Amino acid sequence: MMNFDYVRPASVADAIAAASEKGASYLASGTNLLDLMKGGVSRPSLLVDVTRLPGLDRIEHLADGGLRIGALVRNADLAHDAEFARNYPAVAEALLSGASAQLRNAATVGGNLMQRTRCAYFYDAGSACNRRWPGAGCDALKGENRLHAVLGWSEGCIATHPSDFCVPLVAFDAVVEIEGKTGRRELPLEALHRLPGETPERETALERGDLIVALRLPAEAQGFSGHARYIKVRERTSYAFAVVSAAAGLRIEDGKIREARLALGGVAAKPWRAREAEQVLAGAAPDAASYREAARAALAGAKPSGDNAFKIELAQRIVARALTLAAAGTPDRIPALPGSPFSSVAGA
Repeated sequence: MMNFDYVRPASVADAIAAASEKGASYLASGTNLLDLMKGGVSRPSLLVDVTRLPGLDRIEHLADGGLRIGALVRNADLAHDAEFARNYPAVAEALLSGASAQLRNAATVGGNLMQRTRCAYFYDAGSACNRRWPGAGCDALKGENRLHAVLGWSEGCIATHPSDFCVPLVAFDAVVEIEGKTGRRELPLEALHRLPGETPERETALERGDLIVALRLPAEAQGFSGHARYIKVRERTSYAFAVVSAAAGLRIEDGKIREARLALGGVAAKPWRAREAEQVLAGAAPDAASYREAARAALAGAKPSGDNAFKIELAQRIVARALTLAAAGTPDRIPALPGSPFSSVAGA
């Protein structure tokens, strides 16, 4: 690990000023950043510790019925907030299906949004990776790539975004609040992460010094709380990143799906909102045939990026499974293995 300077600003304005310097990185819990620094993948010259900034660790109920979540709220605290879990159950299920209990106790909401890909070639400083070094190439293209992207990838990068939390957030139109050198602005979470295109090193829409200060969930998302689930397939039952995941929300009235929300994880460099599938489901009967048609629509643009053609079929099956579980109704208690297709509905 290279030498670096460290500052702990007392205000958001001071933090932005410090982080606007070339080579600076924000530090919260560091559950991702410190690993990257130890491996020589990330080499900041200055760490700007934001953990003591006032007012960023609150969960606030808004006048319009929505929810504002400070960027420093811990993942575990949010997932175990009873009212939050009741109103946004798929988001809570996604949070509890990520990482380990110890990491969830430390990791923050803002940090989760900003975590980097877990592509092995990105983590190996000796491999060619356009995200680490623009123009270096992408060793994953001809390497071990069975877990890589099937949607939105380019010759420059085939990595996937690792977050569970972000998948239902995108499905339910979450918004991020950002403070920067030019003041405060808002951005749909769906627009925060970028597809690689020809500039895979530009992973987000943030500019230098920008700080995510809060996340908002709209009141409208609560309308799906009775029929919302998150499901995740991983290579071991827990403490693993998704091979494929899906978040589904349905509003069912008079035996028909009036509105649907669907997003996928593990398939692209960003959480993937499946709007075509949502359109297929609107007005359809909540049955297996509708779910299969929606699943095909969700993956219509998919193509293998290497040895991962199986992910297209797997993603279709997970979409159908997530919709089936959502239609059956949100369980009163989150399953003991949240997000797992092997979990029963009952559980602590």
